[in-house]
Amino acid sequence: MINSIYLRRAGKVIMDQEPSTDVVSKAWLATAMNNIEALGYRLTSRLTRALSQLSKRDFEEFYKWILADLKTMVGAHVPYRPMYPGFPDQVMQESDADLYLNAIYHYYTLLLPINEGESRTMPLNGEAQRFKIIDLGSRAEFNVLIRQLMEAKGSISEADKEDIDHAIRYAEIEEITELLPPEIPFKENAAFVAGLLWKHGKADASVIGQFMKTATDVLRLAVAWSGGDTSLAEACRFRKFTRPERKLLLSLLEQCDPMTEDMLRYKPRWIRLGEILHPSEYKHRFPRSREAFDILRNNKPFVTYNSSVELAFQSNQIWMLIELLMLRPGEFARRLDQLTRSTEHAEYVVLAFEEVVHDVSTPVLLQVKSHFAHRKEPMKLRTFFPKGNVAKAYAIPHSLPEIAAEICGSIVEVCERELLRRFSMLPPLGKTFVDPRLKEYLVPFSERSASKALRTIVRGSRVPMPEGDTIRFFNWWKEGNVNGQPTGRVDIDLSAVLYDRNWQYIEHISYTNLRSSKYLAVHSGDIVSAPHGACEFIDLHIPSIVEYGGRYVVASLQSFTEQPYRDLPECFAGWMMRRKPGSGEVFEPTAVVDKIDLTADTQIAIPVIMDLVKRTVIWTDLALTRHPDYYNNVEGNRRGMSLMGHAMTELRKPDLFDLFQIHAKARGELVETAEQAETIFASDRGVTPFDIERIMAEYLA
Repeated sequence: MINSIYLRRAGKVIMDQEPSTDVVSKAWLATAMNNIEALGYRLTSRLTRALSQLSKRDFEEFYKWILADLKTMVGAHVPYRPMYPGFPDQVMQESDADLYLNAIYHYYTLLLPINEGESRTMPLNGEAQRFKIIDLGSRAEFNVLIRQLMEAKGSISEADKEDIDHAIRYAEIEEITELLPPEIPFKENAAFVAGLLWKHGKADASVIGQFMKTATDVLRLAVAWSGGDTSLAEACRFRKFTRPERKLLLSLLEQCDPMTEDMLRYKPRWIRLGEILHPSEYKHRFPRSREAFDILRNNKPFVTYNSSVELAFQSNQIWMLIELLMLRPGEFARRLDQLTRSTEHAEYVVLAFEEVVHDVSTPVLLQVKSHFAHRKEPMKLRTFFPKGNVAKAYAIPHSLPEIAAEICGSIVEVCERELLRRFSMLPPLGKTFVDPRLKEYLVPFSERSASKALRTIVRGSRVPMPEGDTIRFFNWWKEGNVNGQPTGRVDIDLSAVLYDRNWQYIEHISYTNLRSSKYLAVHSGDIVSAPHGACEFIDLHIPSIVEYGGRYVVASLQSFTEQPYRDLPECFAGWMMRRKPGSGEVFEPTAVVDKIDLTADTQIAIPVIMDLVKRTVIWTDLALTRHPDYYNNVEGNRRGMSLMGHAMTELRKPDLFDLFQIHAKARGELVETAEQAETIFASDRGVTPFDIERIMAEYLA
């Protein structure tokens, strides 16, 4: 399990086996390496040397494991049988009548039409292989990777949490000190880790207690013990706690100050938790906790900080607002836009903010800096990602009142000076190269809703397309039983919607329109049942679409039979880049650029948006939800997809180039080329956008 995590996250493996005298033969080693390369991976020389010293038995176990894992990572672990195995040529050559009759036959019988004599013997036309590298790692390096996840200055994904869970579960007691960082700064993560330590019996109350600072931290811990979401985005059904657990939660709560005001933020949940904790049983031992629960249950009057702030905003008492917000610098930073546009004395707001900026966290400072740097730029939409586990996005018209350019500039300067000051206290970087291409990659602040993928980057980032003229989207899903409940028939529709440079709809390729008459774009056929798994493909020929005036392609998956993706045994999607559409097998592992597992509690997913003119992939990993004018096909949701696509292409968020530039100015000497540098920040070497756990732990300090 540890090696599976290490391979997926870092492209490395740990070799614990001792060298053997009865070593594996060169023929076995060469065959294994050839089969691994067929999946798009290549072993480094030092890993190859380590493998060559293994016994036949140890090597066979390693080979079986790594081959199975690599197949799953790229999606090659399942059979692919599209409706038309001769796709794409077969679909292009069939008559409209045959396509229609084949579809009707499948809808009535759930059988695929008989396709005799279809075979695929054409090679990949000598296409250059894009190998991913697998290297030899160590347990110490793996522990650092997991520790960086825990140290992240923002939320982490469900896949991240699963990896931490496995690491803690399989760690020896003496290894826990290596895994645990001295501090877990993000509250959600601290509660989650504390819950795991208790669950797996790897820590006592004193260790758990060091992560609990506020009443909300204690609430998060109770939620973690109950298997809930520690972000508190949704209410949790608490389990029955043992007496020692109740005493521990109450003792942790008793030491929090302030207590009552914090508890009032989640009043209904605390009342429910109080019914389980029975604080009155321990009223003499934990008197402050009993009193707080009494105020909550009996609705006794209690003036809170937030109510005072809201009242001051309503009555436009600017000077009182400044005094109140200076007490809580993080809240001041989040309210800065609202406050500066509420007064004619915005320069005093900036001065007050400058006095407390030292106490604002780095992630918040970076977001404030970026917000005001782009505040004057014309934008049609504002995009929000609500808190929670699902990758949803909302876009509204951009209608914020104006703020003077000099005020925006002053706030940006305040933030940058503070960032330079705190980064200068970190270890020196020496000569540093920052790749300008990092402007296309966003800073990872919140990965809570990120899906498990072959390569995970931050939502809204733009990745260059590999060489090739044809994009091939694919999906695969299966119906069956989940948690003892049958899914029934499952139909997942793969679609692609094409827009021009102004986001005006051009055409869609889906089960209702298998091929375009204007350019080379084709669908492999609509499969509506998947007892043994099913797949669909879409080919898009970039030059013909761009020549016709197309620019953006929104890849979409829709659950026609209305099961949420999380309720399916397996469902994933991805895309390949091909030089020519007709060569090779329908599914070629070496051509897979990315694969994403669909597990959201929604029925519509938008994994990526393609900008065909700039040849970039905009990583979206989004889910749309039902709305009153919802239709269960791509045509009915064109408006929603256009809105999301427009919002994602206009997204203005802190980018990695700006972040690393500040680090370089504060900690090193900027140089013009990577060859001159001791520290490299780039899209393909050194610290890359894919080192998300490292960036969140080390560069958002």
